[in-house]
Amino acid sequence: MGTQAPENHSLAKDERSAGEKAIDDWLPITSSRNAKWWYSAFHNVTAMVGAGVLSLPYAMSELGWGPGITVLMLSWIITLYTMWQMVEMHEMVPGKRFDRYHELGQHAFGKKLGLWIVVPQQLIVEVGGDIVFLVTGGKSLKKFHDVICGNECKDIKLTYFILIFASCHFVLSQLPNFNSISGVSLAAAVMSLSYSTIAWGATAHKGQLPNVDFHVRATTTPEKVFDFFGALGDVAFAYAGHNVVLEIQATIPSTPENPSKKPMWKGVVVAYIMVAICYFPVSFIGYWAFGNQVDDNILITLNKPKWLIALANMMVVIHVIGSYQIFAMPVFDMIETILVKKLRFPPGLALRLIARTTYVAFTTFVAITIPFFGGLLGFFGGFAFAPTTYFLPCIMWLAIYKPKRFSLSWFTNWICIILGVILMILAPIGALRQIILSAKTYQFYS
Repeated sequence: MGTQAPENHSLAKDERSAGEKAIDDWLPITSSRNAKWWYSAFHNVTAMVGAGVLSLPYAMSELGWGPGITVLMLSWIITLYTMWQMVEMHEMVPGKRFDRYHELGQHAFGKKLGLWIVVPQQLIVEVGGDIVFLVTGGKSLKKFHDVICGNECKDIKLTYFILIFASCHFVLSQLPNFNSISGVSLAAAVMSLSYSTIAWGATAHKGQLPNVDFHVRATTTPEKVFDFFGALGDVAFAYAGHNVVLEIQATIPSTPENPSKKPMWKGVVVAYIMVAICYFPVSFIGYWAFGNQVDDNILITLNKPKWLIALANMMVVIHVIGSYQIFAMPVFDMIETILVKKLRFPPGLALRLIARTTYVAFTTFVAITIPFFGGLLGFFGGFAFAPTTYFLPCIMWLAIYKPKRFSLSWFTNWICIILGVILMILAPIGALRQIILSAKTYQFYS
């Protein structure tokens, strides 16, 4: 009799674990753990090198040479450091993996507080990112159409191009997990490197504008200040991969002898080298050539040769298809977790079809309603990307590892936190002003 209760308890535990395992095997983040290190590389490139790279010359025109180079280089270094922290923290507890950003937040701050700190910010980043990717995809499709047609075709509204771009996501969003979109992500990563190279290569070939002006774009002091704030948001948006890094690492197998952080970090390093190859030449050569006359999308500034610009814009379209899916997958995971675990809906094709189709429809509606490309980049970049990318990993690191006060680790993390908080406060101010100015002359569904 003495052994009966433990046996029943063990059996109940096994049954509960089996049920939870079945759900985890169905949810998109934890359903497949056979990814290779190079999956990490191109998933991270796709997540990071998106619409943001094309706006960096414009950000440089609002910052100027000195501040522009400093902000870009500092962002690259800080975000590489915080990415390393997240990769390290994925399996800090022996036998447990923090497969989602909010799970790490719950470990650092407590079950309820961790959710409230991480989930709203992560949702703003991922849903906001998807909206911007839809706008970018639509604008690039329109640019492709206009370049190919010249004056021979009828002008088509941007709204219709965003809808055309969104249509493929109703199909692609049904792919079950990260590994199933690896082909889309690989194509997107190749496209990002290709169109970035075209952007700076075509710019260098075109050469400097006559009488190029490197003074900041604004003329009055208030305008200079607000533009500076907005440019900080543009840069923050360009370093956005952290919001899916734990979810990407969750797809990599892990053993005590070969923990997932080894292949994951290898992929991150390759991804960051790719990021540098894409970002710095586009930013510096774009600004060098056009000065403060550059548009908020460098490919719009370039008009010749026609075939090359058309090709680059189509590459952007392919890339942001992958970016949308990478950012959407953690959102799908959250939605499906709530529906299955909290609301007790049975997991299956019907639930996935309805939930994901609704999400794509919602983001498409917002994108066609407010397609302020530059302003959206800055606003989302400052308000949400800065915390999750620049300083939230540092706060978690301090909370969990508790490094000795005034040690190198302590100082490094606090410097990142202070810079990140400044970025979070200042960037949305400039971006919101830019959105308001754009809204004055904007007609809905134009």
